Amino acid sequence: MKTIKLFVVVVLLMSIGANASAQTGTKTSGPKTETIKVSGNCGMCKARIEKAAKEEGATSAAWDSKTQLATVTFDPSKTSVDALSKKFAAVGHDTEKYKADDKTYAALPGCCHYDRAK
Repeated sequence: MKTIKLFVVVVLLMSIGANASAQTGTKTSGPKTETIKVSGNCGMCKARIEKAAKEEGATSAAWDSKTQLATVTFDPSKTSVDALSKKFAAVGHDTEKYKADDKTYAALPGCCHYDRAK
């Protein structure tokens, strides 16, 4: 009887250990929050930048006109800082990595024309 109890305990401990090991191996990373410098001026810029981030897969986005920073939260398996930066440039807003096309920038409303001399 002692042998059977010992065997059951050993099997139980082995199954608990295997289960814990399997869980750590398949754990997915959660959402990531990053800040990206995005040029703009006004409330229309804010709306355009935040919309572009969400279209590119961000779950949340907030752009601050004073700091020129967009804080975005996203699933790294669905998008990236690079993809988000490209999207901002595609809608007319320069980032540190990508410059908006001159034609796209020129098509922005006048209040959205920020200083591009940088």
